[in-house]
Amino acid sequence: MTDLTPAPDIDLTGVSARPSPDLISPDNAMMLFVDHQPQMFFGAASADRAGVINATVGLAKAARVFDVPVVLSTVAAESFSGPILPQLRAVFPEHEVVDRTSMNAWEDTALVEAVKATGRRKIVLSGLWTEVCLVLPALSAISQGYEVYVVADASAGVTPAAHEHALQRMTAAGAVPVTWLQVLLELQRDWARTETYADTLDVVKEHGGAYGMGVVYAQSMIDPHAAG
Repeated sequence: MTDLTPAPDIDLTGVSARPSPDLISPDNAMMLFVDHQPQMFFGAASADRAGVINATVGLAKAARVFDVPVVLSTVAAESFSGPILPQLRAVFPEHEVVDRTSMNAWEDTALVEAVKATGRRKIVLSGLWTEVCLVLPALSAISQGYEVYVVADASAGVTPAAHEHALQRMTAAGAVPVTWLQVLLELQRDWARTETYADTLDVVKEHGGAYGMGVVYAQSMIDPHAAG
């Protein structure tokens, strides 16, 4: 028989229906997109590039739905890597893009000041390549007290091994690996949040693959409000 006695180190007087402070929310997080550029995509071979683009745009739209502060950055856009991903730019057409020369985004003063200006402690980080342009700022930000959540499917490395080893290195340093859909649903968290319900489902339908198709089917064949 299963023992249902609470563990002795749990103070039941402190247990209530409230979220963990570790969860990403619209009020505690910002998103940093690093080097989603043509030249970087050319060398990214750890995942299907179309899938990485889909995840990146889905993540960006999640930020837009929940009004999460965003910092966009490129490296050597004029001389080597090319402009920021057009689909990403389309989500934030008015945002300034911080262009750098440094491979480590956290060594660029303008970028760090832009992150600081958001006032957020949690950084939801994505970019190319995982083993360089994510590892370097992730470790640097963590060392200065930030909490870093690395969006694995909106990022890619030169090889699958490079991507995985980079994720392991960041995780060992305290970063948390997540996926773009996980971030979207963590931001929504409650289907009773009507102010973002419809927009969240729109992002799911546009970028959520089979899950998105399931929502389309449920809303058209069962009930217009069927989801969640």
